[in-house]
This record gives sequence, C-alpha cells and structure tokens, in this order.
Amino acid sequence: MVRLTVPNSSAGSDQNSPDKVVQVWHGAASLWYKNRTELQRCQERIKLSAADEGKDTSTAQRWFFETRYWLRDLILSVLLAFIVIVFLYQPVQVEGTSMMPRLENHERIFINKFLYRFRPIERGDVVVFRYPLDTSKSYIKRVIGLPGDDISIRDGRVLVNGNQLREPYVPPGYVDDQNFSPVHVEPNHYFVLGDHRTSSNDSREWGTVDRQYIYGKAVLVYWPLGQIGWVN
Repeated sequence: MVRLTVPNSSAGSDQNSPDKVVQVWHGAASLWYKNRTELQRCQERIKLSAADEGKDTSTAQRWFFETRYWLRDLILSVLLAFIVIVFLYQPVQVEGTSMMPRLENHERIFINKFLYRFRPIERGDVVVFRYPLDTSKSYIKRVIGLPGDDISIRDGRVLVNGNQLREPYVPPGYVDDQNFSPVHVEPNHYFVLGDHRTSSNDSREWGTVDRQYIYGKAVLVYWPLGQIGWVN
C-alpha cells in the first residue's frame, strides 16, 4: 500500500484555490505599494543628503533606481515561484512500497494539481486521489482502466477489453500471478493498480476511483537528490 503525506490544505483546498490566488495577489499588491511608498521616501532622503553634502544627486539617484528595479524583480520572482509551487504543484511524501520500483518509501514528489482541468486522465498516468473508503487519506496509483473499459487479470497479465496491456513499469519480480475476474469500469470512474502488484492495496480490493476524488498527477521526484527524475 502507498499513502501520501500531504499538507493540511492539500486535497480539500482545490476548490478554494482561485480565492487563495486572489488573496495572494492582493497581499502582494499591498506589499508592493508599501515598498513603493518607502522607496519614494528613501529617494527624498537621498536627494536631501546629497544636497547637504554638496554632491551631485545623479549618481545617487541612478544607484537608487537600479536598486529599486532589482528589488521589484526580486519580489515578483518570489511571488511567481510561490504561486507556482503552492497552487499548481504540491510537494508530497510517498509512504509505502506499492509503487516500487519507480516510487520508493519516503521519496518526495511534486504533483500537478491543475493538469486535469485542461486534459483528460490517460491510461498509465500516476495519479493522486482521496481513498474512496476514507477520504481523509490520500493514495497514489497508476491508472489502468478508463471509463467504459473491461478489466481482468489472468496469471498476472492485465487484460484491457480482452487485449493484454503492455506494462514496462512492472518488473517480473513485482507481478502478482493471481487472477482477477472481469470488471466493467463505470462512467467517471477509473481502475487503478500499484506497480508492485504483490504489495499493493488497489482497485482489486476496493473497486474503482470516482473522478471527483482524483486531484493530481505525479510529475517529478525531487528528493532524495539521487532519485531526481520525471514520474513516467
């Protein structure tokens, strides 16, 4: 079984993301206005100081404006990075071994929370979802069956609509040789499996996943550093 450790604002906060973005932008605008006011005051002090000392104010002003633009760019860059990480990509920690060998216990990954707003879920995607039997928990599995598919397993080989599914992500030592009776994937539901079939708690045990429970796609392992790479 693989679970995910996610921040408290993870799955249930997706519906409020637009409001949070607005709040962040309002806060940034307020911060920029305060900084601009302070910078204007600093500019006046620089002029007065230079005038009192009999110096040319052009050099001081040039230095001031260069610093001002640098500070502006820094604030905007930090704000943009914050929005991307918090509202588009979310860091989570993998707990368990059912997605081995691609994802190992305690690895940290980024999930894309907005991708499925623009394209459908595809077979082979590694998705993050709320566990149907306890929505306070988050699981990560691979999508095997799409709505309308007929899924069965024979001697460890997954059959989709009667055809064997090619699964290069499942090494021979991770295959479960048990059979699984055919099931039909209902509309707006997905049949999911862990890559480590002998240790995965998945759709074979508790059925398909409703689309409304799927809130992200695993895209990148970022820790440990030796395992950095895209999740395929």
